[in-house]
Amino acid sequence: MKINSRRMPVLAAAMAAASAATLAPQAVWAQGFPAKPVRMVTEFVAGSGGDALLRVLVAGMGTHLGQPVIIENRAGGGGMVAAEAVSRAAPDGYTLLGATPNVPVVRVHMAKNHTFNPFRDLTPITDLAEPAIVIIAHPSLPANNLKELIELAKREPGKLSYASSGIGSTHHLSGEQIKMLAAINIVHVPYKALADSIRDVVSGVIPLAFNLSGPASPMIKAGKIKLLAINNARRLPAWPEVMTTVEQIPGYELPPSGTGLFGPGNLPAEILKRVHGDTIKALNDPEVKAKINAGGFNTLGRTPDEFAALLKRQIDLVGRIVKTAGIQPTE
Repeated sequence: MKINSRRMPVLAAAMAAASAATLAPQAVWAQGFPAKPVRMVTEFVAGSGGDALLRVLVAGMGTHLGQPVIIENRAGGGGMVAAEAVSRAAPDGYTLLGATPNVPVVRVHMAKNHTFNPFRDLTPITDLAEPAIVIIAHPSLPANNLKELIELAKREPGKLSYASSGIGSTHHLSGEQIKMLAAINIVHVPYKALADSIRDVVSGVIPLAFNLSGPASPMIKAGKIKLLAINNARRLPAWPEVMTTVEQIPGYELPPSGTGLFGPGNLPAEILKRVHGDTIKALNDPEVKAKINAGGFNTLGRTPDEFAALLKRQIDLVGRIVKTAGIQPTE
């Protein structure tokens, strides 16, 4: 078909107008953002540790955004109720998601009929904070660090067991990765409540457990349980002499454990920049940081690109652990 050269400028103008019309709503959103309160949807139950963390954070975010950030608790479905609500929201910055790694990382491998794509349905903004995780043991266990634990497990294969916070949890994935790298056999025992696993380690029902430093700390200080390792990137100020898992196990990679911030998919660049920037300002506020640290969390704050790259590495890591350990989908 021959195209009339006289019509080319007209066609070009029409195409430009169509493109501008498509981008116009996003431009308007970005230009006036935020003009009203922002909603942060979360899987955390009201009053939980994760909920408390987000409430400290949103107070700081609201100060910098110039609008209040309101928490909306939508627990259920392993975090999917909250994640799907945000994925269906308009990508205008007024609906955000505060979530654990379950939806963007673990669920990819642990759900049989998984169709949710964290990079299509959500926009990664930043990682907010991670809990301080510890590996604890009954005082009678003849091991004071992971090296000695591995030696013990090799002498007595299958006789030791460890408690986690559930199948597919960070604690479970950590334990299975240690078993995988050290070629040892320690039986996994999932618990529904972290307090129950601490109680059972204290009473000697189970010799080992992955737990949070906050609830475990009083028992450690009282000498009723002992600390074998810190399952974080850095040692904890409370026990600077106790090495991290990474320091003790060659090749060990930290499974996902923190709370992240996401927006709906296709969040405009200018809104992403604004939300990320004000979130980082809040995380770096001395008062906010002190409250988050006091709650047993370490603040983070990667760029959106760094956070997305981290999620991809963690998806790969979890996939390798699940496959090697033979962990079956839970739903």
